[in-house]
Amino acid sequence: MSPLGDGQASSDGQASSDGSLPRWLRPLYEAEEMRAADAYTIEQVSVPSLELMERAGTGLARVCAERAHRDPIVVVIGKGNNAGDGLVCARHLRAEGREVEVLALFAPEELSGDARTNLERLPGDRPKPFARERLEGAALICDALLGTGARGAPRPPFDAAIAAINDSGAPIVACDIPSGVDATTGEVPGAAVRAHATATFHASKVGLHVRPGAEHAGEVVEIEIGIARDAPRPRRCGLISEEVARLYPPRSRYGHKFRTGFVLVVGGSVGLTGAPALAALAAQRAGAGYVQLALPASVRDVVDARLLEQMCLAFPERDGTHDPVSVERLGELAARVGCVALGPGLGRTEAAIAFARAAAAALPVPIVLDADGLGAHAGELELLATRRAPTVLTPHEGELARLLAVDVDEVRAHRLRSAREAARRAQAICLLKGDDTLVALPDGRVAISAGGSPALATAGTGDVLTGIIAAFVARGMEPLAATCFAVLAHARAGAAAARRLGADHVIARDVIDELPAAIAGPGGPAPPAEVGGPRFPRRLG
Repeated sequence: MSPLGDGQASSDGQASSDGSLPRWLRPLYEAEEMRAADAYTIEQVSVPSLELMERAGTGLARVCAERAHRDPIVVVIGKGNNAGDGLVCARHLRAEGREVEVLALFAPEELSGDARTNLERLPGDRPKPFARERLEGAALICDALLGTGARGAPRPPFDAAIAAINDSGAPIVACDIPSGVDATTGEVPGAAVRAHATATFHASKVGLHVRPGAEHAGEVVEIEIGIARDAPRPRRCGLISEEVARLYPPRSRYGHKFRTGFVLVVGGSVGLTGAPALAALAAQRAGAGYVQLALPASVRDVVDARLLEQMCLAFPERDGTHDPVSVERLGELAARVGCVALGPGLGRTEAAIAFARAAAAALPVPIVLDADGLGAHAGELELLATRRAPTVLTPHEGELARLLAVDVDEVRAHRLRSAREAARRAQAICLLKGDDTLVALPDGRVAISAGGSPALATAGTGDVLTGIIAAFVARGMEPLAATCFAVLAHARAGAAAARRLGADHVIARDVIDELPAAIAGPGGPAPPAEVGGPRFPRRLG
């Protein structure tokens, strides 16, 4: 069963049945996809590879010149195409009168092809052998060591050169991808350059937006180099763009509360009453017309006292949490519901685990599975694959590690692979939280967040996100689009709250307060870098 549900089409640019990306995802290239686009342009459109390199190096020089307010600029090259890009960059900077030193890890005679041609075109001093001490006093270092095709941990002499560049204290501009970062996955298996900016060619790469690679990229600047418009395009990953907001359905003047989004929040337990309250309030602020909460009887009054517009229902309980015997009643209640948020504050007792598993299996409607609802399926993701209605999982790294029965460091190092694995095994949408939030489908396609705000790193904001997703699904948005727009609106709201209060002082309720404006549109100026905000690549060309 598709996590998108039966009959979900792609005519409006949502999740496409042919495996392509929705139009509201800004395509991000994997290394092989970029090679295919290069090859098509060179072989089918007859654009010389030397011309593509010239444009790439020219754009790289512009990015370096913008950031080097004095000289010298040091360009460090390996021996592949990145070396050629670096040599073009050095030539243009020297033509502008800048003092540029080129340091090479290998003898110049080892260069070949277009890189060798650009070595011969370089005016002034020839490249000098790389030495750590030659980086001293550099105003800026251009990293042109390893390109997008590099895989695995950098070997000698690259690893030592990368360490020296990082230790130099100079601003660093990376050529296409920071050396040591996997362009396809964002993984960093060994030494990797920590760039202040990355000049990436034609379009951005997946690895520049997925941690830990994203932490090495700095500002991403796209350089137009003349790739053919009809060249093969990415089909697996894209950056969530503002365009997804257009899919949010406006409320009709003739609408009824039950037809404008009916959300049921199922959770709560003794000592864990805040989570379901936050999810419920977020769902209603996000546009749900009607929100109910199914709560253990002993905590209903506590939650009810926190809420005004939402209806709290008392359910049978065992050990202060939900009793599995009430799943049948839950199913009857859910018959009119557009989406169920299952798990906030549910608890981790044996009864709670049994209840969550039984409820997820029995509910005939879309569910957003969060917190303890996820924990109930630790190591048992395949139980969710038999569901007939769409499922959205919303784990952070620790929760995803438990779902996959692996160490959290494994997830942290391989975020993209881990999210895809969970989506495949559960046949669900898997939203892996983080500033680079990943939204993975079982077929391997992934939507990536452009970033949010450090303000969201506080208790309760995950419950808020769950409520937003549930509201959007209940309002009739296709689940992938609903999940991605919820990520975007959540990020917008966090950034707005940070502008108002300061990132260190935001609490989850502040994010809820900002949701109406966040859903309507960004509004106002972009937040300063220290506050955070969507991190879309800047375009040059």
